[in-house]
Amino acid sequence: MDTNIKDIALRIRLLREDLGLTPEDMAQATGRTVENYLAQESGEEDLTFTFLSKCADRLGVDVIELLTGESPHLSGYSLVRAADGISIKRREGFEYLHKAPFLKDRLCDVFLVTAPFLEEEQDTEIHLSYHEGQEFDYVLSGKLRFRYEDHIEELEPGDTLLYDSGRGHGMIAIGEQPCTFLALVMKPGGSIS
Repeated sequence: MDTNIKDIALRIRLLREDLGLTPEDMAQATGRTVENYLAQESGEEDLTFTFLSKCADRLGVDVIELLTGESPHLSGYSLVRAADGISIKRREGFEYLHKAPFLKDRLCDVFLVTAPFLEEEQDTEIHLSYHEGQEFDYVLSGKLRFRYEDHIEELEPGDTLLYDSGRGHGMIAIGEQPCTFLALVMKPGGSIS
């Protein structure tokens, strides 16, 4: 399922207004300037998963509600077939497919991630991201260079990482091919809002 940025941005704005929150409140909650926040809320800029997750936390909804307009409604289990899921843009060039979006009260978000191999990234510093909780990554194919603050690791198929995602972390594909990995993003307190 593809997501429409303008629709998602409208849902964020309407929820913010319904809750009586200002753009300044949301900018602070998402770690952005007011101008940057408003550009994302208007749909003029891409909406990363980190941004959406922080909006959902502040608005008191599940991130899936922002993406689809529906609250997760399944209990017990959720089956998502191989080619299905919700496509989410989180970082330029990366493909994130949310593989378990509709189970309510889930303890983690599960993504099938494809990181493109980009020659221009190979000799530059890896961009760092920050989001509360922990993340578990399992490399399925290709090779991945992982940066955790000042530490660098290179991973191959079958290698795993578990880390505090509130600290700086980032990754790029290496080895002249894309890297596909499974990412489980877990929030503190054992629940996803």
